[in-house]
Amino acid sequence: MSSPSITDSKIVLVTGASSGIGEATALRLAADGHHVVLGARRVDRLSTLADKIRAEGGRADFQELDVTSLASVRAFADAALGRHGRIDVLVNNAGVMPLSSLDALRVDDWNQMIDVNLRGTLHGIAAVLPHMRARGRGHIVNVASVSAHHVDPTAAVYCATKYAVWALSEGLRQESRDVRVTVVCPGFTHSELANQGGDPEVQAAVRAATEQLAIPASAVANAIGYAVGQPDNVDVNELIVRSTLQG
Repeated sequence: MSSPSITDSKIVLVTGASSGIGEATALRLAADGHHVVLGARRVDRLSTLADKIRAEGGRADFQELDVTSLASVRAFADAALGRHGRIDVLVNNAGVMPLSSLDALRVDDWNQMIDVNLRGTLHGIAAVLPHMRARGRGHIVNVASVSAHHVDPTAAVYCATKYAVWALSEGLRQESRDVRVTVVCPGFTHSELANQGGDPEVQAAVRAATEQLAIPASAVANAIGYAVGQPDNVDVNELIVRSTLQG
């Protein structure tokens, strides 16, 4: 573990920290000397991850979190404030990707993507932005996708939610002079996204493509670590991170 000075070490909240990019980001930022606050629904996984970080000399605590609930996200942020006195960085990472063609009319899947990917990101912003504005500093990192820039068949709703995350990130950036805003757009990445919901045939095809094209979640975490590690007057606005094999 690196050991930055106390003024360089940040309190970082990570949503969706129980697996994939969230887990990798927590490990990377803890290794950089920051204190990570882990949030997700699977508390058992958060406990295991926090233990691993502490065993490696890092600092972590965790709390159950459902990003679709504004009350849950506010409780997550308020608890971190109560323990640490400040929030320096929020990594809005929680996401779902149950893909299907629109004519399959999987409306519940559509609503889940809207609730987790978009509404969950907005809930995170709402929970931390007043505190960051009052302090005159802070950093919000929103995880979108290359699907924010390119629409694929069977992914229309997913792309719509990720484009919305990109758009609100850009809007927040333009409104901000004291809070930094970064949107990270990963390509195919090894994670659990293609294992949860959606049309079975479509999700199987995504898993096959992932096996051929995906980058490790740590590659995305490294990009987030780079953005977080910049001086307060340097705002890394957008990072697109994908395999060289991905078209």
